[in-house]
Amino acid sequence: MAYKLPTKRRAQKEEQRLNLIPILDAVFIFIFFLLMSAQFIKIYEIASDVPIVSSSPPPKDNKKPLALTLQVTNNGFTLKTGVPSSTRNVIKKTSDGAYNYTELHDYLITLKKKHLSEKTIILEPQINLSYEDIVKIMDSVRMFKNTDEALYIKDKDGIDTKVRELFSKIIFGNLLS
Repeated sequence: MAYKLPTKRRAQKEEQRLNLIPILDAVFIFIFFLLMSAQFIKIYEIASDVPIVSSSPPPKDNKKPLALTLQVTNNGFTLKTGVPSSTRNVIKKTSDGAYNYTELHDYLITLKKKHLSEKTIILEPQINLSYEDIVKIMDSVRMFKNTDEALYIKDKDGIDTKVRELFSKIIFGNLLS
């Protein structure tokens, strides 16, 4: 038996490939945990309209608009109505310096009794307010409480329906000032 020299084919090592399976497993597990944690994030939105700017005159209406405006100042709340606006009520802060949301809510209920079909209020903060204060004001203005007296309005068919919201269309009046 004679000795054979190794050929190049046997001497070449096979090129090793990168094993991507563990990396893909890790990526899919990461995506799974991302999706699982995303369902625990709750985003709340309070709808608000933007003031309408138009060059055309408003439509003719025999009924005078309520044009309810709530000004928030350092001293409390000022409620104005009409065009041009006139002061309807001033609600001072409580003795401990907090805004009196209860008195605001109660006054808005008495105003709603006189104007059942009105849904719009203009919110004009005259000072910098915290987010919590804005949300509390909006809640006082928008919703009835369970203990509030029920109000009814006739729908287009003449059937009494319960009024579910006070002034639900909130328009911010002076955000840029």
